[in-house]
Amino acid sequence: MSKAINSLRAVSIIGTGAYLPEKTVTNRDLEKIVDTNDEWIYSRTGMRERRIARDDQATSDLAAEAAKVALADAGISADEVDLLIVATLSPDMFFPSTACFVQDKIGAKNAYCYDLGAACSGSLYALETAKNQIACGAVNTALIIGAEKMSTFIDWKDRNTCVLFGDGAGAIVLRATGAKRGVMKGSFGSDGSLANLLWTPGGGSRNPMTHEMIDRNEQYLKMEGREVYKHAVTQMTKSALDVLEKNGLCAADIKLFIPHQANARIIDAIGKRLDVQDRMFLNVEKYANTSAAALPIAIDEAAKSGQLASGDLMLLVAFGGGFTWGANIVEWTK
Repeated sequence: MSKAINSLRAVSIIGTGAYLPEKTVTNRDLEKIVDTNDEWIYSRTGMRERRIARDDQATSDLAAEAAKVALADAGISADEVDLLIVATLSPDMFFPSTACFVQDKIGAKNAYCYDLGAACSGSLYALETAKNQIACGAVNTALIIGAEKMSTFIDWKDRNTCVLFGDGAGAIVLRATGAKRGVMKGSFGSDGSLANLLWTPGGGSRNPMTHEMIDRNEQYLKMEGREVYKHAVTQMTKSALDVLEKNGLCAADIKLFIPHQANARIIDAIGKRLDVQDRMFLNVEKYANTSAAALPIAIDEAAKSGQLASGDLMLLVAFGGGFTWGANIVEWTK
């Protein structure tokens, strides 16, 4: 067993990319369609604006644009990708997978492709999945993408949820390198008994698409905000502490903490519990909650704004519907 473990390869991020739609919807814009205002939204969420995709753009279109940027950043061609995973809760359609559409759009003809569903935690789960595939030698290069067109299943008459979400995509290229640590041991968990606190109840095999279902607005995202807040803060804090312990590290070793960009108040609460407020990355003001896209967008922005240098450690932590949650630590090697 120890011999097999020792033979695992270190896996590093070699490229990142992001795509945000051109259209910006501000809090002032939302004041015109629901009973809300800029001060109310910002004080509760930390959000000022969000990006909304065009009607003719699907999730795979957003994902493909982010993928192209990440591949260029990595300095590789699409046909070098062996594995392509798209994390999303807003796929183009039930099937085929959004990943297959992305494969065709970018020309990743040698990759095998699938979608991964873990809601807002999806990109972190995809990172863990791809890392393990590369580490054991099953593949050499993986492209993981978090992409969402949240605007398609948000109830724009519900002021409690429509203000929270935006559209976008982020992509990460992974490959085995000579890094000392690379993507390190992760910590993950789920609790399906709490699924009804954050879900879209209609449209699947449990509640098929019918006129009656649509009349009840069950095709839209539903959320119990206060309960989600409590569980998100608790589980992301626990995951961060657990992943530090698993890797023999402490908070002082981490250069940058990148949490899921769900809500500035959640991020602030986690920062206070970990006593790392000065190292918490935050871009929710510009993009709102882009679900599975949030982490890779944040990683790309942090790297390209000079907040990460080679050898730095960043801690990634996420929480999403399911409930799902997790954390990982990554040695930045670019």
